[in-house]
Amino acid sequence: MNNISVISMFFLSGFSETVNHRFILFFLSLLCYCIICLVNISLIMTIILDSNLHEPMYILLCVFCMNGLYGTTGFYPRFLWDLLSDVHIISYYSCLIQTQVIYSFACGELSILAVMAYDRYVAICQPLKYHSIMSNQRVIRLVCFSWLTTFCIMVINNFLTSRLTLCSPYISRLFCLNWSIVQLACFPEQTTINGIFVNITIIIYLLHGAFIVWSYMYIIKTCVNSTENRAKFMQTCVPHLLSLFIFFVTILFDVINMRLGSKELPQTLKNFVSVEFLVIPPIMNPLIYGFKLTKIRKRICTLFLQLKIHSL
Repeated sequence: MNNISVISMFFLSGFSETVNHRFILFFLSLLCYCIICLVNISLIMTIILDSNLHEPMYILLCVFCMNGLYGTTGFYPRFLWDLLSDVHIISYYSCLIQTQVIYSFACGELSILAVMAYDRYVAICQPLKYHSIMSNQRVIRLVCFSWLTTFCIMVINNFLTSRLTLCSPYISRLFCLNWSIVQLACFPEQTTINGIFVNITIIIYLLHGAFIVWSYMYIIKTCVNSTENRAKFMQTCVPHLLSLFIFFVTILFDVINMRLGSKELPQTLKNFVSVEFLVIPPIMNPLIYGFKLTKIRKRICTLFLQLKIHSL
């Protein structure tokens, strides 16, 4: 008991394998972050500036991209700094803030996907009621409610983590997560409430996933006998399903890595798996929607042509 001291800094030991290649990793990570900012901001500005895109589906897509920027901004600037640093430390409170941002980004992503699934369900299964049910104001309220709920859940999660007595300052990752901090607790009995709350949180977001599956079961059932609905499904639902698939796969790999990760696995592989959900979805989502949704594709092409003409 006397050997326990208050921990004010964490050492991110996941960087131990990056030292020999840090300049290459810095360049690739900076390039990745620039691409994420470019594609997401381009899509956001396209939707904001074009009044023809001020519809529920495009508002949700705009919020989806904003959430991607929010999450990656909580990771990349700090990560790039650490790649060039000789000592990889982060303060206790900065660690909690990073945890808050990254967790609320990931869970917020699923919440927004659930609202998008509901939007497509109403559009295809109840088209005559669509404009009365999914007005722009209602969509904004739904998004604000789902994201703020997620943010508050993560605040509670962080509060429960902050009350733990920790025995080690070493986090075996490239960034902070609650699960990594909880593993450092000196007294297992202190983590009981954390475990209960985490399980409740998991159930809440599993219900989000179940709602998405339920929505698409009805959508597919409705589309089977309708050529018009099949065309609408291919145009607007396929990008959503691709985003959902990418999100679930990247999160699943990270959860498996956290829960079942073996010490025998190389740290480089663990690092790659842990950052997948902060690299692949934020890049792929805007590209998927930008190429697949006709209105956005045409608008982006028009903007590029206008820029080209002005530059000549």
